[in-house]
Amino acid sequence: MEDSRVTKRESEGDGSQRLVTLGRISGLHGVLGWLKVYSDTRPRENILSYSPWYLQQDGNWKPVPLEQGRRQGKLVLAKLQGCNDREIARKLLGVPVAVKRSQLQKNLAEDEYYWTDLEGLQVVTLEGVELGRVSHLMETGANDVLVVQGERERLLPWIPDQVIREVNLGQGRITVDWDPEF
Repeated sequence: MEDSRVTKRESEGDGSQRLVTLGRISGLHGVLGWLKVYSDTRPRENILSYSPWYLQQDGNWKPVPLEQGRRQGKLVLAKLQGCNDREIARKLLGVPVAVKRSQLQKNLAEDEYYWTDLEGLQVVTLEGVELGRVSHLMETGANDVLVVQGERERLLPWIPDQVIREVNLGQGRITVDWDPEF
């Protein structure tokens, strides 16, 4: 799970047409409709590689082409088609930004995964004990963590070859070296 990952959950849909949330509109920049974007991609500016963006408004996802974008310090700034002044931009504050799963890079390295593809997978120990399903993932600074929901919640560190022994997307399973009592 390296720099190309997307960290948010799928939003709706199925297969290559499902939507994957990549971030949200977090602020305004200037008076010409530019937006500050909180990005869950790595690096942050990778969110600018996708167009159209799907914005959730009034319970519906609407495609909006990205006209321009750039990283400015720690911020990601974006200019969307039809968003030409600050008042239009203000209506987008807090709106989630998603793309279709089919827009994401398909050829990841063998040990790289999009978080959205790991969510929902069954987690089992080397001995075959079922621990539950991946609810979501989170960053901790030291390593990423799988949040597994079963008979109770477990937090498993994403440490390949030590804890994470195998990811089989086709079978919908992650095999882990983990004590079920922990």
